[in-house]
Amino acid sequence: MNTELIGIIATFLLTLIIAIPLGKYLAKVFAGEKVWTDFLKPLENGIYKLSGINVKEQMNWKQQLKALLTINLLWLVYGFFVLIFQDKLPFNPDGNPGMTPDLAFNTIISFVANCNLQHYSGESGVSYLTQQFVLMFLQFVSAATGIAAAVVLFKAFRDKTATQLGNFWEFFVKSITRLLLPLSVIVALILTFNGTPASYEGKDQFISVQGDTVNVSRGPAAQMIAIKHLGTNGGGYFGANSAHPFENPSYLTNMVEVIAQTIIPIAMIIAFGYFIRRRKLAWTIFGVMTIGLFMLMIPTLSSELGGNPAIAKMGISQATGAMEGKEVRLGPAATAYWSTLTTVISTGSVNGMHDSTMPLTGLWQLLAMMINAIYGGCGVGLLNYFVYLIIAVFISGLMVGRTPEFLGHKVEAREIKIAALITLLSPFLILAGTAIASYVFTNHGNAAWAVQPKAWLNNPGFHGFSEMLYEVTSSNANNGSGFEGLGDNNIFWNVLTGVIIFLGRFLPIIGPVAIAGLLAGKKFIPESAGTLKTDTKTFALMTFAVILVLNALSYFPALALGPLAEYFTMLK
Repeated sequence: MNTELIGIIATFLLTLIIAIPLGKYLAKVFAGEKVWTDFLKPLENGIYKLSGINVKEQMNWKQQLKALLTINLLWLVYGFFVLIFQDKLPFNPDGNPGMTPDLAFNTIISFVANCNLQHYSGESGVSYLTQQFVLMFLQFVSAATGIAAAVVLFKAFRDKTATQLGNFWEFFVKSITRLLLPLSVIVALILTFNGTPASYEGKDQFISVQGDTVNVSRGPAAQMIAIKHLGTNGGGYFGANSAHPFENPSYLTNMVEVIAQTIIPIAMIIAFGYFIRRRKLAWTIFGVMTIGLFMLMIPTLSSELGGNPAIAKMGISQATGAMEGKEVRLGPAATAYWSTLTTVISTGSVNGMHDSTMPLTGLWQLLAMMINAIYGGCGVGLLNYFVYLIIAVFISGLMVGRTPEFLGHKVEAREIKIAALITLLSPFLILAGTAIASYVFTNHGNAAWAVQPKAWLNNPGFHGFSEMLYEVTSSNANNGSGFEGLGDNNIFWNVLTGVIIFLGRFLPIIGPVAIAGLLAGKKFIPESAGTLKTDTKTFALMTFAVILVLNALSYFPALALGPLAEYFTMLK
């Protein structure tokens, strides 16, 4: 156990060693300063020329959002038709069929939105062409979309007053050429040399220890797994995701993958401070997020390493902890650490089955996704935190009797209304979505559908409710992980989660960018003795309190009906 804990500590320290200098590098890249990757400028200029983009043209916040939404809509339409007709397209050696319209609808929205919720199994659900030219492509561009949106926020607070906030296309292209693509090559090579497939061959056969003939899927997996983590996407090449021995062969690859999914979210926080020349503010934000991470991680480790009390009552030893749903090559500590990181960050990849974790672990996983602002996804984690920060500024200003200000800009009614709407959006989508699913399951279980609602759940009762709550929460948080006891590949769940994914992705991007753009256009107010400083420990504590109070008030009843009720039932 001590060895496992040392592995976790070493992994987190390696993450910081990589992420901090990466953040400084990103600040220079997006500020247009000289960096060692400037040799890629001819490639970028070629992309701009081919696409008819004038990167010298400045955009305001409305133009930035227009560009962002337009290109995402184009990808959505393109991917939808490829998914439906993939059986008629090349690079399909295993003969996988085309998707049904409802599954294609869910899948394409999920990957465009960086959620990667998968209601299909990668081995049998998609072809090699779809894996690479739709899903892997979208894992690059959806991550770059989030990063580019965050850079718009950076630009809003770099200068005293600004209405022109750079060029979305420049931020978008640089996110890929200067960050995602180079790092993906490195991670893919590490995975390939440690046992992850990277070929275009079809299924292979082997004889198992039991003497069975087993067909094993292969394909260009290492390439997709690299960007799945670096872009905080999470969609697995194989159905079992990173619990699959091909996706995650060893403890070394496990460390590489969990580091990969964490470095960019942390780096973006550091980059924010360096970009706007307020490093202390960035470290304050990082401190609040890291405390939140530890408050979720420590009880998760305790829950998993403590074993299952129901099994303990049977007199069975659990020296290594709760092993149900865990991979022996990784162990419960590494699985618990991964489950915390993959839910605080909107990655959603798994190296064990979340449905089999202890009830309190499920509680912390759900809460991490409900908060959705502890590191978070590529770029969007900082945008989500920004909404909490604006609310904390507003409340703090009222408490001291001053007009709320953030970085020299007055926070007025319009900005607070937007922040309030975005804050209320998540509870509405999560609670309303779960309520609709619960109602249909309870009152229309025998409905004459292709998949009857009563057949959705393998685990009725408290855990079944948690499975539905988790599915909706994961969709809203652009996470994509799931309690896989839920039968989700049917029209109801495909449509419900598809709509929630779409709203949960783009409205929380539109809101913070709009707030930042509105604040940036206001007259700059120099700091005075009465200015509320946002880079102090006191304000950090205030922001932390706002996050806790808002989420406790919003979600405690739902959590009490699910994981908490299951936990106390288990103790009987």
